[in-house]
Amino acid sequence: MKAHELMNRFADQESNFHGVSLHQVSLVKADLSRIDLSCADLSEANLSQADLSGACLQQANLSAVDLSDAHLVGTNLVEANLIGADLSGADLSGANLARADLRCANLHHANLSGANLIEANLDGADLNRANLEGANITQTDLSVADTTGANLCGTEVGCDESAVGVSPKWTTWAG
Repeated sequence: MKAHELMNRFADQESNFHGVSLHQVSLVKADLSRIDLSCADLSEANLSQADLSGACLQQANLSAVDLSDAHLVGTNLVEANLIGADLSGADLSGANLARADLRCANLHHANLSGANLIEANLDGADLNRANLEGANITQTDLSVADTTGANLCGTEVGCDESAVGVSPKWTTWAG
């Protein structure tokens, strides 16, 4: 599907685009709030500065996608493939990223406050200066990610903080 076709159909109140192929499309600054793109292929797409708040991207292929500075508040990204995705500066507050694959993703300066990251794979992810305040990182290994300057205040780890494997000199655990 081409970007203009998606935008026209979405403008006509169609919101279910389950499983569509949008590989390498450009949807910069697009308003796609509350759209259903579950199981869709958005690999290598450019969605920088797009509004995907409240959208469903469950099990979507978002590998190498550009979501820099995107608005993803409350977005469902359960089991999404975000390998190598650029989420720098994105607002993912309250997003559900349970079991999402974020290997080598760029989350530099991303807002993940209140996000659900249970069992997310963050191997090689850049969480430099990310805000994870109040996020749930139960069964998520942060020792394999760059958390330099990250804010982990009030983060729910579901275990002793020492088991998370993050050096306290690199992160903020308390205000």
